[in-house]
Amino acid sequence: MSVSQFMDYHFRHFNARETLACARSWKQFVGSGGKMLLAMAGAMSTAELGLSLAPLIRAGKVHAISCTAANFEEDLFNLVAHRDYKLVPHYRDLSPQDELALRDAGYNRVTDTCIPETVIRHLEHKLLHYWAEAAERGQSHFPQEYFYRLIEDGTLEQVRQIPREHSWVWAAYEMGIPVYTPGYEDSTLGNIFAARVLEGRVKSHQAIKGGTAQMEHLVRWYLEQVADHPLGFFQIGGGIAGDFAICAVPLIVQDLERDVRLWSWFAQISDSTTSFGSYSGAVPNEKITWYKLEPDAPKFMINSDASIVAPLIFAYVLGQ
Repeated sequence: MSVSQFMDYHFRHFNARETLACARSWKQFVGSGGKMLLAMAGAMSTAELGLSLAPLIRAGKVHAISCTAANFEEDLFNLVAHRDYKLVPHYRDLSPQDELALRDAGYNRVTDTCIPETVIRHLEHKLLHYWAEAAERGQSHFPQEYFYRLIEDGTLEQVRQIPREHSWVWAAYEMGIPVYTPGYEDSTLGNIFAARVLEGRVKSHQAIKGGTAQMEHLVRWYLEQVADHPLGFFQIGGGIAGDFAICAVPLIVQDLERDVRLWSWFAQISDSTTSFGSYSGAVPNEKITWYKLEPDAPKFMINSDASIVAPLIFAYVLGQ
């Protein structure tokens, strides 16, 4: 029995039914000419979502990505240091002393997975050269463009420990789809970049384009695509990755005062409950009031663990 057959047979009620309905609708939406932006919060790259997301990107089922900068960099951390990661299955039982021991051993813990500090420093050395060079020349690039240079100059190929097919960042690069990393400063290498500017090793902050420049690029992408295609929005978690990207439309409607079709399809996987003021737990209909979502757009809210649910949806969309 295939994954799709299993879901068709077993996923009949509650969040399982919502998951199946979402997967079926996504498959139909893209199959009929729609394009999909995927917004990704949480620690999905550390959870190795690339195993299921990269094939989806390469199959042309995802057409743009908005993610936390941590998700972007951690996909590449895993690519080049997978064998050096440390799993701690009983992370709930760790004492402060256990956590201190992990820290002193050079690990940064994300739930049950510990990222070695060495991989961060290895990529920093190469990126620092790019940052400093751009700053000296008065050039400015998006954060992800510096990472792509690591692919183009062969650095990642030389040091990778897992197949490049497991990296969603590599897949996005190969397919040429836009990737946005709002809030770059809220990431390990974003912190490091700021530190190097403070030290004077990078001449200025201008070497990295800021969030408003990313928003301009996203708005231009949206206007170009929506002229010929309905656009969908698949969101994992909440926070800046989701709200940054979905706000491109109210910007066009309310700030540019242009008539444009709103997002035509929406789904979210969230473990947040609906509460006062919560964006992550807000029901999809709330987005209608913000000019984010068409009133008649298909809408799905799946309250579950994205590390379980997302790969199932991706597999179904791929017909696996």
